[in-house]
This record gives sequence, C-alpha cells and structure tokens, in this order.
Amino acid sequence: MVAAAVIFGPGTRRAGVNEWKLLTPEEREELDGVIRARAVAIGIGMVDAPTIDRVNILEATRQAMGLALAVLGLEPELVLTDFVELGGLGCPQRNLVRGDQRSATVAAASIIAKVARDRIMAEADREYPQYGFGRHKGYATLEHMAALVMHGPCPLHRRTFNGVVLQQDLFSIIASEE
Repeated sequence: MVAAAVIFGPGTRRAGVNEWKLLTPEEREELDGVIRARAVAIGIGMVDAPTIDRVNILEATRQAMGLALAVLGLEPELVLTDFVELGGLGCPQRNLVRGDQRSATVAAASIIAKVARDRIMAEADREYPQYGFGRHKGYATLEHMAALVMHGPCPLHRRTFNGVVLQQDLFSIIASEE
C-alpha cells in the first residue's frame, strides 16, 4: 500500500493534474515531475503486505496516509482525503467522495503514490520476473492470476487477498494428493 501527501503553496498552478486512472503511465510520470517541482512538500508512506494481512486493507491505507503526512516536514492547515477518515490529526480534514476527481491536490497525491507504486512494481519485476509485476503492476489480471497458479505466491503477495488464498488452497489440495 502506497499513499502520498502533497502540499501546494497558495496560487500554485496545477494544470493537467487529474485522477491517475484517466492518465497514461507516461502522463503520470511527466506529472510526477511537475508536481514535485511545484509542491511545497511531498510525503510518501508505504505499508507492506504482512502488515496489510495483519490489520486489513483499510487500516493499512490509513497507516500509509498517516506515514505520508508524518514525513511531509510541514503541518498541513487542512487534510483532504479521497474519502478515508484519519484519526489523530492536529488539523481539520475533509474526506471527499471521489476526491481525486474533485481536488487537484488529492489528484496530485494520487499521481505521486501511483508513480511510486509503479516504480516499486518495476523493482519487484526484476526480483521476481516470473510474476510480470512490471506489466500488471500487481493488479489481479489474468496474467497475474496465472502466475500465481504456476509459481504460488512470493513474499510480496498479500496472503489474505482472495486470489492468493485460492492459490494456496489449490496448492494444499495438490500437495495432499501427491
């Protein structure tokens, strides 16, 4: 789980910033550089697969967002989220439905997080090339699910994700029949 926090100064132009899903990987990479050049502060928080398995995806999202805020280096005046409520903030927050469509700052944070995650997946692809992380970025595509069937999960896979659970059950059945 990767989350980002971005602070822009007053009046900062944020042209081209949009929901990351509406952008090509090349557009996201370009905007990542633009956002980094224009932002006053950027923080990135990451939570690993064992933690997600232990606490659940929503709590891991909150943890990653809290880490991103903690490393900003500045105290925000207001925290805008893409509809995830965070506790224990020293400032007000607004949790926006479809926040990355309604706020350029939320969209910028989502782009920073997505680019960071894609880079992590590219590194994972070098370490575990049999899974194709560089192509599907860890999403449950047919290719990814087929790799799980063929190779079983690697240390990066969440053991509580349904696709991994099904593959572990399949391996247990095969192993008990051998």
